Amino acid sequence: MLYTEQAPSAWFSFALCGLVGIITAYAFVWISKYYTDYKYEPVRSLALASSTGHGTNIIAGVSLGLESTALPVLIISVAIVSAFWLDESGKPIGGLFGTAVATMGMLSTAGYVLTMDMFGPIADNAGGIVEMSQQPESVREITDVLDAVGNTTKATTKGFAIGSAALASFLLFSAYMDEVSTFAQEPLTQVTKVFVGGLLGSMLIFLFSAWACSAVGKTAQEVVNEVRRQFIERPGIMEYKEKPDYGRCVAIVASASLREMIKPGALAIISPMVVGQPLLGAKVVAAMLMFATVSGILMALFLNTAGGAWDNAKKYIETGVLGGKGSDCHKAAVTGDTVGDPFKDTAGPSLHVLIKMLATITLVMAPIFL
Repeated sequence: MLYTEQAPSAWFSFALCGLVGIITAYAFVWISKYYTDYKYEPVRSLALASSTGHGTNIIAGVSLGLESTALPVLIISVAIVSAFWLDESGKPIGGLFGTAVATMGMLSTAGYVLTMDMFGPIADNAGGIVEMSQQPESVREITDVLDAVGNTTKATTKGFAIGSAALASFLLFSAYMDEVSTFAQEPLTQVTKVFVGGLLGSMLIFLFSAWACSAVGKTAQEVVNEVRRQFIERPGIMEYKEKPDYGRCVAIVASASLREMIKPGALAIISPMVVGQPLLGAKVVAAMLMFATVSGILMALFLNTAGGAWDNAKKYIETGVLGGKGSDCHKAAVTGDTVGDPFKDTAGPSLHVLIKMLATITLVMAPIFL
């Protein structure tokens, strides 16, 4: 289908583009595994940092998360440049098609990635059932190992998601630039207000992440207060003589999960329209989209990896090293895990959705920005 007489070797170039996408997906999986699996040095170092207190655990986790952004960004950069120029002529149109083929190559592994993503919650819930049903400690040890593996698989799938979002956003950004140039009847070559747009785009990522983490904190406070109330009113719960009101806690979490996401969702939809139409125009929206994509990739990588590493550092200590469960080292690791949960389960996974949503909205609304 890709063979033409004008470019007889184009099919081979685009096949290589697809291979670039597959290799990129594979690289993301291994990088995420290295930074979040307790078989490797980063998580073991984080567990060791817990032996000197809660503060050093947090510092080491943040440091690990920041460091983990370097290799994925290099991989994404190499993938985009390689796919863009892996065509016979090196012209922009061919390069964009090559990048699209690389994106599809990366997404061709989606079935396997989705399978890995499902493993984590299944193992986690199995551990919860074992805990609530008071199974022997030997059973819990098995589910803890599965839970640690699940944390790693979840981290790898989130890394894959942000990598595919980066490639897809590159294409959508190029499409937005082409559409603006078409409607404006002139090439979009100079962005005089790029600095303002860049600040707005980067701010958008940080504000979105702040609201997402804040939503988890507020909801957690409501649940803790409800649990304390039930313990006071029903003292037999701790002795398994009375049954807790599980439905009340579930209702709090379910309603808050919908209510607290209104602000972040509205921010993603409204901000490009407000910046583009009444205020600064298409060029600033282009800069905002570009910087939001870059900042979002880095922030998502940081949040996903740091959260997964904190969780598995705790699991590593629970295997019996550094004092095991109940030790001061374990208590510090639990603090890190508590901080990491909204990172890896809320803010981090939401950012790749935000990146794609911004790119889609700006592309659809481009004509009204002129």
